Amino acid sequence: MSPQLRLLEALLFASAEPLDARSLAVRLGQGTDVDALLGELAAHYAERGINLVCIGGRWSFRTAPDLAEKLRVDAEVQRKLSRATVETLAIIAYHQPVTRAEIESIRGVATSKGTLDILMEAGWIRPGKRRETPGRPLTWITTDGFLDHFGLESLRDLPNLEDLKASGLLDSRPVLAAVGNGDALPGREEEG
Repeated sequence: MSPQLRLLEALLFASAEPLDARSLAVRLGQGTDVDALLGELAAHYAERGINLVCIGGRWSFRTAPDLAEKLRVDAEVQRKLSRATVETLAIIAYHQPVTRAEIESIRGVATSKGTLDILMEAGWIRPGKRRETPGRPLTWITTDGFLDHFGLESLRDLPNLEDLKASGLLDSRPVLAAVGNGDALPGREEEG
């Protein structure tokens, strides 16, 4: 194993956070082919208990997917996310960058400040840029922590409409057919 490859391995192991290729290049020195080294190191760890993975453009070591279940530790969940919080997270993930007013328009109800606070505390969303429109509203976007928590390499890996229908999370019947069969649409109220 080359000295640069050993240094790369040490940097990734020692870092508390995933590292991007540019940060690694600074530490490895000018003229280093970081992409080639990352590829070589990923191949070296491909069949081991940990793998080198890239999530959101940042590299880190993770438990091999086939071993994850054996290492799982069940912990009591302090607080389950409310439906409003899950809906808000989904809207931000699929429509980002999105303003609070746009979130409320999509959901059809007012969004309490606490909903966004919960998602920020979880490290799943963060404020984005301000829109260049009257009032300069703040936009919301997902974080690398969101990608990491849900095991996504990028936002392109979010399930599409067909995936959601196939998994049973969405009704595959047309909306009018569902209503025509006597299924009631749930009423929406403002959340507090």
